[in-house]
Amino acid sequence: MKKSYEIDMCNGPLLGKIFMFAIPLMLSSILQLLFNAADIIVVGRFTGSTALAAVGSTSSLINLLVNLFIGVSVGANVLVARFYGAKDEENIQQTIHTAVLTALVGGIVLIFLGVLIAKPMLTLMGTPDNVLDQAALYMRIYFCGMPAFMLYNFGAAILRAIGDTKRPLYFLILAGIVNVILNLFFVIVCHMGVAGVALATIISQTISAALIIRCLIKNDGICRLYLSKLRIHKSKLIFMLRIGVPAGLQGVIFNVSNVLIQSSINSFGSVIMAGNTAASNIEGFVYVSMNALHQTALSFTGQNMGAGKYKRIDKLLMECVVIVSIIGLLMGNGAYLMGNHLLGIYSSDAEVIQYGLIRLSIIASTYFLCGAMDVFAGAIRGMGYSILPMTVSLIGACAFRVVWIFTIFRWHHTLMSLYISYPISWALTALVHFMCYLIVRKREFSKV
Repeated sequence: MKKSYEIDMCNGPLLGKIFMFAIPLMLSSILQLLFNAADIIVVGRFTGSTALAAVGSTSSLINLLVNLFIGVSVGANVLVARFYGAKDEENIQQTIHTAVLTALVGGIVLIFLGVLIAKPMLTLMGTPDNVLDQAALYMRIYFCGMPAFMLYNFGAAILRAIGDTKRPLYFLILAGIVNVILNLFFVIVCHMGVAGVALATIISQTISAALIIRCLIKNDGICRLYLSKLRIHKSKLIFMLRIGVPAGLQGVIFNVSNVLIQSSINSFGSVIMAGNTAASNIEGFVYVSMNALHQTALSFTGQNMGAGKYKRIDKLLMECVVIVSIIGLLMGNGAYLMGNHLLGIYSSDAEVIQYGLIRLSIIASTYFLCGAMDVFAGAIRGMGYSILPMTVSLIGACAFRVVWIFTIFRWHHTLMSLYISYPISWALTALVHFMCYLIVRKREFSKV
């Protein structure tokens, strides 16, 4: 690993290093989100609102299926960061080879899972008949690219653990350009509709995965990947699962609540579905920007735990919470204030734009609460505790929303009453996460 790509997370001032780590990660996440945004914009502008609703209605279900496996990459990140902080080369090597093989196997499993249950699950969600077939087709093609998707995410997690967020950004820039070009070609020239945008996404993800695996193979440092050494090291897999499965389960169960919310939105018809899809996609850019600070808290905490520099974690957490709140307030409220123009990129239908603005006015404007919630959870996971933040998040956000849907929303069947459940759940969960951090901090610091 060339020194220019590394960040020393355990020594020196934190603020500059936080920005050095988070900004490339933020840009990488935005580019990755652009894969889906390009799909939505192209089908919305060139195929129509039905195709737009079809692509958008799959997002919560796709996330539901992949989040468990992506959670395991969080475990890989924490483990590599901890061993890197302790300068333990042998354990880093074992972790890397276990993580890459786990990603490949997980991606193959997801192909079969996604293809088999796409249409039954979309039907169960109440997807309208005029949207169902196109949504199922998009999902089945999309899931054929899961091995590449998983390899990229696990490879990026390994590089993040040692402070390299630049090269994943470079790889995604190239893949993102390919994705946009292929989207336009398959939809406008070949008239392939949702199948074309799904195929374009697969090809671009394969490019980014190939580049990140090549990067690990060519690495001349302690994080080098040897294909001949790919194997599962039981102790490393168990640790990754111990940290990653609770994180993944949290994502899975969170998306159960999102699937319920999507089902509730589906009950309003395809026009409102399209408006919700466009607004949700805009909010995604705010979320991934804030999530860069969650990843920062996770990696920096992991390395400082490995190096035994516990008290440095307090300052890290404080700075990450302040930064993520500023990002959330500026970007979230900016998205709402510019909502007419932004939503107009996705659809020229005035009704679609009107319903998208309703969502942005409630969810985007309060998104900073979600960012703070995630930063607290990231710090706790970086300290090696994963079940605690999972439990808090599931009760404070997921269970709360499910109860809300079956009580408040049932009594007041409006979009406003549905969307307001988000900021309330974020605020409650962030508060409890902060209290849990204080408990974990006291326990860990007492060991010094």
